[in-house]
Amino acid sequence: MTMPMSHREKEAIHASKADFVQIIDVVKKFGDATAVNHVNLSVAKNELFALLGSSGCGKSTLLRMLAGFEHPTSGRVLIDGDDLAKIPPYRRPVNMMFQSYALFPHMSVEGNVAFGLKQEGLPKNEIRDRVDAVLELVQMRKFAKRKPHQLSGGQQQRVALARSLVKRPKLLLLDEPMSALDKQIRQATQMELVNILDKVDVTCVMVTHDQEEAMTMANRLAVMSEGAIIQIGTPHEVYEYPNSRFTAEFIGSTNLFKGKVVEDEADHVFIDGPDLKTRLFVSHGITGPLGMDVSVSVRPERINVTRAKPEQQYNWAQGTVSNLAYMGSYTLFHVTLENGKVVIANVPSLALMRDDAPSYDDEVFVSWTETSAVVLSK
Repeated sequence: MTMPMSHREKEAIHASKADFVQIIDVVKKFGDATAVNHVNLSVAKNELFALLGSSGCGKSTLLRMLAGFEHPTSGRVLIDGDDLAKIPPYRRPVNMMFQSYALFPHMSVEGNVAFGLKQEGLPKNEIRDRVDAVLELVQMRKFAKRKPHQLSGGQQQRVALARSLVKRPKLLLLDEPMSALDKQIRQATQMELVNILDKVDVTCVMVTHDQEEAMTMANRLAVMSEGAIIQIGTPHEVYEYPNSRFTAEFIGSTNLFKGKVVEDEADHVFIDGPDLKTRLFVSHGITGPLGMDVSVSVRPERINVTRAKPEQQYNWAQGTVSNLAYMGSYTLFHVTLENGKVVIANVPSLALMRDDAPSYDDEVFVSWTETSAVVLSK
């Protein structure tokens, strides 16, 4: 009879899954330049985790250290409790899908997928069965005899994914997985890739500079800048509750209003600043002294644009519609305030069908609720 697990044993299993990939105080230097600066990160088993940042932020260097193409200057990298410093790259339980796909042009689809297994000397029957199974998974079995040049970009990507998965890695690394696809195909492929990965027992770390890609695909993401991690969280957490001005501006777009804290309580904060004639009122407190310089972040979709003056006492300003851009489901408004500051608002296109809907060059008011803003002290 199997004995029930104790609470401590359950906690140990949960902890091992939560820390399946561990990057512990990792530093990577190239000469005098620091590419990765004391990074600490844990990725859970079967999680799809995205490293997000602009070029040169250190995300690709971090990925290459997981793959074994680079070695940390200091710190440790562990997968499933094993220190990778003791394991040569070709023996690591890791596979990488490159952004160029790197398919062999002279080999068929099945030849490309089988290549790594043949290098390992596996029996022919096992190779055939594993290749058939993974091509079925990525819906490429009927193209098994084709060469890469006979495939579309999306199909080539699926072959590259099959080649990465057929070796059954514990960790799959995705290097800008959608960069070679045009926008329309990219959007359709993002969820398709997520659905395929959900069916296999693999943990993924993905590198991308595309915010939409990271937000669509990842369970969690890390925003990186200058070799350091700025914020880690779910896409919702990072978007709705940025911890710094950098994250607020890097993830999506936002309106930042500068000011000084004049009242700070547990359930609200008042801020005076040069951008608005009214005070900024936010429905959460902050930690810091009165008079501290802060920024208030308000996402464009949280901004209301009206002809009528708002009834609320705080969080509004008057301005002129200086630009309009029709985006389909919403219209992007640029409202220039009296002091020259431009406020961006996303107005649902259905709302613009009203007779009193604001238009170009109109005098309007912008406003938002006290729950729509986040105070940023960094």
